[in-house]
Amino acid sequence: MKEQFKKFLNEEQDPKAIEKITSKLNDLLMKNEEIGYIAVQKKPAITVFPDSLVLTNKRIIICKPKNLGLSMDFIDYTWDDIVGAFVKENILGSEFSFNTTTDLQISIDYIPKIQARKIYTYAKEQLDLLKNPVIIETPFVEAPKPIEEATNFEAQEIIEEIETEEVTNFAEIMPTVTPSYTETYEPIQQNQTTTGERKLSELSKEELFDKLQNYKKLLDNGLILQGEYDTYKKEILSYM
Repeated sequence: MKEQFKKFLNEEQDPKAIEKITSKLNDLLMKNEEIGYIAVQKKPAITVFPDSLVLTNKRIIICKPKNLGLSMDFIDYTWDDIVGAFVKENILGSEFSFNTTTDLQISIDYIPKIQARKIYTYAKEQLDLLKNPVIIETPFVEAPKPIEEATNFEAQEIIEEIETEEVTNFAEIMPTVTPSYTETYEPIQQNQTTTGERKLSELSKEELFDKLQNYKKLLDNGLILQGEYDTYKKEILSYM
């Protein structure tokens, strides 16, 4: 772990501060998290317990020693929470600051100028990657064509010969004759019985009298008119 942080001792970082941070970061780093740069505060007077900035590919970690260096506070901000980063160079060192999505402004002063430029450049790169992610295109690999086991010249069709027997006996097919039937229908003569009424001249006086009474009943029941009754009566009386 110490060999990994030797590259951060080239820009006036305090070796003791780097050593204390490295002993703590081993348990703080997440999976696939890599440290990009470490900046250490350097005040004009003797700084026994300086603050530090650790920039990784996932977040910014602010390390603040306390209790005479026996413990340390860690405050981190992911790159998704950071809106912008700024550097202000003063006479004695530089001030690095950044804004969050919740309108917070975090700043650390007395950062050596060369370290401030390094962390500013690294922060801008991470913010640009967040806005414009790099899409890795997977190269298209054409699937190999299957090798034909046999070519058209080598492929042979197997034709099975089927033996046929010559037919010598022919069956006689007798046509089926459907007998025809002729039906003769004779018209049915209906026995018509003509039951005509007997003539008045053939009736006796009693029969004529009964017939006259029947006409009288028809007249009384309103089945015939008075004129019709008079005609029938006159005709019957002529034969009595």
